[in-house]
Amino acid sequence: MTPLPATAQTRLESEANIWLTSVRPDGRPHLAPVWFAWHAGKLYACIQSTSVKTRNIEQNPHVALALEDGSNVVIGEGNATFLSLPWPEAVAAIFAAKYDWDITAAGSYDRLLEITPVKWLSW
Repeated sequence: MTPLPATAQTRLESEANIWLTSVRPDGRPHLAPVWFAWHAGKLYACIQSTSVKTRNIEQNPHVALALEDGSNVVIGEGNATFLSLPWPEAVAAIFAAKYDWDITAAGSYDRLLEITPVKWLSW
């Protein structure tokens, strides 16, 4: 895998939003911003089970990611899986600190996505 530059690592730990691209069954991409946590070399996003993202990823786990800043590009490709409860405490703690959001509380954001990067691009 392409190594992740230190500046990109810092941004993944601190930035609020990342664009997540999943692929519809007919091959069309679906792009949406999500809140995320970066932990132990993986990215986590809490999403709704009724969302287009969920339906797409259940059929095709390949995703792409991009931070919002087009001048300092960080793009990733990876494979996504849904985690079962209980969700990792360290990940829940990142969401609580970053967004003041308890992802373990019952709510409509009921799926935790774990993305394992396989490639990084940055410039």
